[in-house]
Amino acid sequence: MKGLVMSFEERIENLLQDKMTDEGFRFWKALYEKIPPIWNRLSSSSKRYHNDENGRVKTIGEHTFEMLNACAKTLRMFRINNKCKEGDLLLLSIFLHDAFKYGINDPLNTKHTTSKHDNIVGNSIFAGKNKFLKLFDDKQVALMEHITRYHSGIWSTDVNESFSLRSLDPMALFVHILDMLSANNCLKIPKEIEEIKDDKTE
Repeated sequence: MKGLVMSFEERIENLLQDKMTDEGFRFWKALYEKIPPIWNRLSSSSKRYHNDENGRVKTIGEHTFEMLNACAKTLRMFRINNKCKEGDLLLLSIFLHDAFKYGINDPLNTKHTTSKHDNIVGNSIFAGKNKFLKLFDDKQVALMEHITRYHSGIWSTDVNESFSLRSLDPMALFVHILDMLSANNCLKIPKEIEEIKDDKTE
């Protein structure tokens, strides 16, 4: 038996499989294949944000898992069943919110994050609406676009002078709050070591 720390990609997959509907998880699996594998890249290329208590910059995978984990715990705390369309929508929105943090042209090699990643995700959901309609209805797809487009709150790319947090849908505000809490190291994730069994070892 070897003691290994489970990667944040694996943690994300396990959490979503446990918390989403079967249909929603299958949709996520298909979507995951189309997302740039930037999970081990820094959440802040300037290293000014997303620092933990030791000053280390969190990866996008760690940051995303923190938000997903906190979301699932919050729903459980209020006895809200997350295995429903609304739960799938919320978890998928969180999963997608930083998926294009390094843009779309060459995300694996681009040096700096882009502040317009919220706009890129929102536009991608709008452009791929027909794919999302396989799982959600029109209003739900529009809500997912809204959540991802404005997850940075007042710092979102598409805000205008009349924007205020009160204009956000409550689910979008919730995701924005989770994002801010994670970025400021206010969310804690399980630190336990996951043991992976080697079948050849007794």
